[in-house]
Amino acid sequence: MNAIERYFGINGDNTTIKTEIVAGITTFLTMAYIIFVNPNVLADAGMDKGAVFVATCVAAAVGCFIMGIYARLPVALAPGMGLNAFFTYGVVLGMGYAWQTALGAVFLSGCIFVLLSLFKIREAIINAIPNSLKNGVVAGIGAFLAFIALQSAGIIVNHDATLVALGDMTSFGPVLASLGFVVIIGLSYKRVPGAVTIGILLVALISLLMGYTQFTGIISAPPSIAPTLMQLDIAGAFDVGMISVIFAFLFVDLFDTAGTLIATTSQAKLTDKDGNIPNMGKALLADSTATVAGSLLGTSSTTSYIESISGIASGGRTGLMAVTVGVLFLLSIFFSPLAGMIPAYATAGAIFYVAVLMMGTLKDIDWSDLTEAAPVVVVLLFTPLTYSIADGIALGFITFTAVKAIAGKFADISIAVWLLTLVLLVKIIFL
Repeated sequence: MNAIERYFGINGDNTTIKTEIVAGITTFLTMAYIIFVNPNVLADAGMDKGAVFVATCVAAAVGCFIMGIYARLPVALAPGMGLNAFFTYGVVLGMGYAWQTALGAVFLSGCIFVLLSLFKIREAIINAIPNSLKNGVVAGIGAFLAFIALQSAGIIVNHDATLVALGDMTSFGPVLASLGFVVIIGLSYKRVPGAVTIGILLVALISLLMGYTQFTGIISAPPSIAPTLMQLDIAGAFDVGMISVIFAFLFVDLFDTAGTLIATTSQAKLTDKDGNIPNMGKALLADSTATVAGSLLGTSSTTSYIESISGIASGGRTGLMAVTVGVLFLLSIFFSPLAGMIPAYATAGAIFYVAVLMMGTLKDIDWSDLTEAAPVVVVLLFTPLTYSIADGIALGFITFTAVKAIAGKFADISIAVWLLTLVLLVKIIFL
């Protein structure tokens, strides 16, 4: 015990081993929904659901262990929401690439992230991207997630004349999805640990009791990970059309990680007087390495989870909290039958809840400045309507540069933004 305390600096952080373990359990409960949601999302891309379930749990555990043991920070990781949706509905179903090629793109984006972390280029990149676009991208992904959730629940359906229309709100799927959403929101407002997981399991239980889902057990030996393990196509990811895809994976993961690390370490009072994050380089390396590992295992980008704040609120201050979460993710691989009984409408409410949280970045937009607001609206609307995060980001960047230039606000356009805009214009026009 003394060795553990010394390694993680537990005594110096006014915490105890018991507190860290409880904080880890709390964090796991708030983010355990990913082991149900991620297999459902990636299965739509044609991937084996059982293999993705195992890959999700193992990738999350790997990320948590690296973050906890190497960076020694109370931040948990798992395959990211939004990134998995882009993987399936944007790259595979939208652009027509095989899921193996999409995994190759995830691998390359992770490798680039590793290099950016090692050579400390991240700060320059983040500083070069306008804050309005950062917030707009997060909100745009939120809108994309909301659209996917509504479709999977049958609340939004196809329509020949208007493209989309309201589905039958009295049918089982929409009713259960709506119930799950309001339960999650209500419990989250009351700060109930595991609110999202409770909402998912409640809907799944009702579905089971009413005969819409068949009981297949709760605990069993883990499914084989062979269908996805090392199945990535790296060579295929070098296709010129994948440049924007790799950039989108990298962009979203990079800024999502930075925002999460800032929020969690500030909440834990681990930052110094200048707001600097301890072991920032190691934390970024942990995140990027986890993405590379996840692509090899068979899942979309792995990233830091803002839900870690729930464990910090419970007293977590060290990497032992993250290690605890990792252990719980490994134990979860024995609950694959439970994950297999979760229907799409059970996870729709959880996805829509995440969308609500992501849309919160809109509050930080300066709506009085049209040159700031317009690009955000472009990203917000075009991301779900084009069914592509990459296209939403591209059009947002191009709009930002164009309106700033026409308005004569050249000081707001950095060299990096000019270059990115040029690359994205070429991509849209010629690719």
